[in-house]
Formats: sequence, structure tokens, C-alpha cells
Amino acid sequence: MKTRVFVSLKASVFDPQGRTIVEALQSMGYGSVSDVRQGKYFEVDVDTESADEARSLVSEVSDKLLANPVIESYRVEVDE
Repeated sequence: MKTRVFVSLKASVFDPQGRTIVEALQSMGYGSVSDVRQGKYFEVDVDTESADEARSLVSEVSDKLLANPVIESYRVEVDE
């Protein structure tokens, strides 16, 4: 089963890379861009019987390796 994990910094954590992107875009004439939050994207294929099992497994993997739960949050999507 194919899953996708989207990891991003929590809203309370300063994102210097996102801020740099905003400043670059504004200097290029995109003044209406006011914020960018950078993150990570993973595709994880798992052999499970159900979408719930896949979501549970990939959430565990995300907690332990793909994301730092202190400063990052993540969202798991499962293709059924």
C-alpha cells in the first residue's frame, strides 16, 4: 500500500529557510507572498492488509525516524 508523509515545522518554530524564500520571492516582485513554510515529503510503500494498518505503521515510523515530534508535525495519507 502506498502512503505519503508530509512533515513540516510546527507553527511556533521559526523557519529560517522559509523566511529566506519569502524574501527572495518578494525581491523578484512577488510582494503578495507573505509566508513560506518548508518541509519534507516521503513516499512509503508498506505491505499491510488494510489502510488502518498502513496508517498506524507509517505513523510509528514517522514518530521514530521521519519527523522530530518536538519541533515538527506530520500528516499521513494512504492510497486505498
